[in-house]
Amino acid sequence: MNITVTAEQPKDNKLAAKVVVPAADVNAAIKKTYKQIANRYNFQGFRRGKAPRPVINAMMGEEGVVAQATEELLNEVAPLVLEELDVTPVGQISFGDQPGMLVEGSDYEVTATMEVRPSVELESYDAPAVNMPPEEATEAEVDWQIDQLLSYQVTYEDADEDREAAEGDIVNVSIENVEGAGHLAAENRTVMLNGAQLPEELQAAIVGMKKGEVKDVEWTKTHEHDGETVSHDFKVKVTFNSIQKAVKPELTDELAKKSFGYDDVAALREAVKEEIANDKKTTLPELKEDRVVEAMGKLVKLDEVPENYKNEIFNELAQEFLAQLQRQGISLDMYLNARGVKSDDFIADLHAQADERARQSLALDAVAAKLGLEASEEDVENEFARAGIEDVKKSVAQWKKEGRLPAVRDSIKRTKALDWLVENAQVTVKDEVAERAAEAEKAADAE
Repeated sequence: MNITVTAEQPKDNKLAAKVVVPAADVNAAIKKTYKQIANRYNFQGFRRGKAPRPVINAMMGEEGVVAQATEELLNEVAPLVLEELDVTPVGQISFGDQPGMLVEGSDYEVTATMEVRPSVELESYDAPAVNMPPEEATEAEVDWQIDQLLSYQVTYEDADEDREAAEGDIVNVSIENVEGAGHLAAENRTVMLNGAQLPEELQAAIVGMKKGEVKDVEWTKTHEHDGETVSHDFKVKVTFNSIQKAVKPELTDELAKKSFGYDDVAALREAVKEEIANDKKTTLPELKEDRVVEAMGKLVKLDEVPENYKNEIFNELAQEFLAQLQRQGISLDMYLNARGVKSDDFIADLHAQADERARQSLALDAVAAKLGLEASEEDVENEFARAGIEDVKKSVAQWKKEGRLPAVRDSIKRTKALDWLVENAQVTVKDEVAERAAEAEKAADAE
C-alpha cells in the first residue's frame, strides 16, 4: 500500500498528518472485505465464498460492509503512517471518532492525530562534569565491604538505657497470646520498631513502654472475602524486657577463618579488595552512564513532563519492577512488608522515578537532534542481530509493517547520544566511600 502522508508541525505535543490512500488500494480493501464476508457466512443458494456483492449487500447492508472495510484499512494504515513519519507516538494513533467512509474508485483522505514526546531545549548541550570512584579498590571501600560482612554477624544485647521505647528502636519483648495472635507469641523476642515486623497497632502500643512494664493490647482487622467484610480480633499481653543495642564482632584472625574461611584478616582483606576491583570493571562504565544521563536530565528546560508521557514511563517502570519480583518469586506485598514501605509511598516514588526517566530520555533526544545523529538501516539490523534474532531481515520487515521501527531508531539515536556524552564527559575521581565515612565520623563526634 503506497500511502501519502503530509504532516504539520507538532502543536502542544500533538501531531496531525493528512493521509491519502490511492483509489487502487481503496478498491482492493473493499474487495477484500466482501471476500472475507463471503467466506465467513453461508448465503442460501451459493457455495461458501461465491456469494456476489448484491446478495451480500442485501443481507449485511452495503454501508456495514464499507464500514468494516474502512476500519480494516485504517488498521493497516496506522503502522504505515508511523513508519512514514518515523515517529513513536505516546499512546495510540487516532483517525477521529467518525472517519469518512471508503468510496470505491476514489482516493481516501483522512487525518491521523497522535500525541508525541515534546521537543525540549537544554540549558547546555555540552557533555557534563561527573564525579567517579577510582578504578582500583581503595582501603575505604575494603573497610566498608568488610563492615557489611560483619553486619551479618551482629548480635543484640541489653542497652544500659532506662527510657521509653521509641520508633526505630530495637527492643526485647515477650508476647503472650490471649486471642487470635498465636503467630506473634514468643518469649524474649527481639524486634525492630520499624513498622515492618509487627502489626502497626501492636507497635504503637509498645512505643512508650519501659523496662518491666506489662500491657494488654487489643485490635481488630477487617478484610473483604467473597464480597463480605470479615473481622478478626486479636488480643495479646506484652511484657517489655529491654531496649537493645546491636553488637558487631571485632574482626580477628579467628573470626576471619571461622566465619569467612580465610587464614587471617590480611587474606580476607586481599580477597575483598580483589572482588571489588573485578566488580568495578563492569559497574563503573554503567555508573558513568547513569551519572551522565542524570546530569543531562537536570538540564531539560521543561516545567512539567506531559502527563501521558510520564504515565507511559510509569507503566514501563512498574512492569519492569513486577517482572523482577516475579523472577525472584516475590509478590509486591511481600516486598513492601519486608521493607516497611507503604503502598502509597511506593507509588509516589515510582512516579518521581518516571518523571526523572522521562526528562533523561528527552535530554538524550535533544542531544541526538543537536548532533544530527541518525539511525541507519545497518544500525537497525545490527540492533536486531545483537538481540540474537536469527532472520534479521525478516524481523526488520515485520517490525516495519507493524510500525515498530521508529521506537528502535529512537533507541539507537539515544544510545549514540549517550555514547558521545560519556566519551566527552569531564570526570573527577573521588574516593566517595572515604568521604562518606569521614562525614559520618564527623557527625558522630558532634553528637
